[in-house]
Amino acid sequence: MPAFLNHWLTWSLLSAFFAGLTAVLAKVGVEHVDSNLATAIRTTVILLFTWALATAVGSLGSLPHLSRRTWIFLALSGLATGLSWVCYFRALQLGRASQVAPIDKLSVIFAIVLAAVFLAEPVHWRQWLGGALILVGAVLLARQ
Repeated sequence: MPAFLNHWLTWSLLSAFFAGLTAVLAKVGVEHVDSNLATAIRTTVILLFTWALATAVGSLGSLPHLSRRTWIFLALSGLATGLSWVCYFRALQLGRASQVAPIDKLSVIFAIVLAAVFLAEPVHWRQWLGGALILVGAVLLARQ
């Protein structure tokens, strides 16, 4: 396997690309449907895709060995993801994808602060500056 496929930056860039693609595809998808139904359809596709992927790569063998703590935090993460998606699809239904997506990326700032508070991750001036730039960029991009 090429080394770049084992690097966090490769997967982060792919994640960003697919998140951007998601905004455009979802905007078209919510045009003539309730945003909650659209989220349910999207989530069903994700559910089927991810279980097929986990099966294909042989991850299911570790399922019985997951701790209770792992189950709890993955479930809470799933709830947070679901709430995020419900809010995101409703925002897309009401606004422009080019405005909603930058505001959604303010999640980076929330992640930095929450990681510092709850995970005791160090936050250096670069993270604060980057977060401030994301905030300024999101505000500029979201303005009409």
